[in-house]
Amino acid sequence: MRMEVSDPEEIKLNMTAMIDIVFQLLVFFIMTFKIVAMEGDFNIKMPLASESADSLDVELPDLITVRLLAGENGNIASIVVDDNETLNEITMYQELTRIVEERLAGEGDPEKASETEVEFEIAYNLKYSYTVKAIEAVSGRIQQDGSVKKLIQKVKFKDAKKGS
Repeated sequence: MRMEVSDPEEIKLNMTAMIDIVFQLLVFFIMTFKIVAMEGDFNIKMPLASESADSLDVELPDLITVRLLAGENGNIASIVVDDNETLNEITMYQELTRIVEERLAGEGDPEKASETEVEFEIAYNLKYSYTVKAIEAVSGRIQQDGSVKKLIQKVKFKDAKKGS
């Protein structure tokens, strides 16, 4: 019995379907890819490692403390700066800006002025909008020519106690 040997058939792969799937996967990964933006540029300076606490010769930055006191219904009653100056008139935010400007001008050194920090102690029941206005007041102001004068770049918050 004789077997016929035939030439093997050429197997053809349909590349169209494979390319279609590759493009679908590519589009899927491009559409679901999320570029993570930095959430904030925090100006954090860590102290250098030292052998003992006695060897720290680092000068602490100047600190301005601002207390925002709440009145009725969460409205602002007054602003206390460094526990010695109380602002409670209509122009309290402008006065807060003026006090910060005078304090920075008294420093004399622009490098030291950029290191100055403001620490806010905010009454627990104070409405948020008053806090934002106070932060804006210490951060800078718009001058008459339209330019922005930056004041404080570092702001921190003291823990508020309920009922204070």
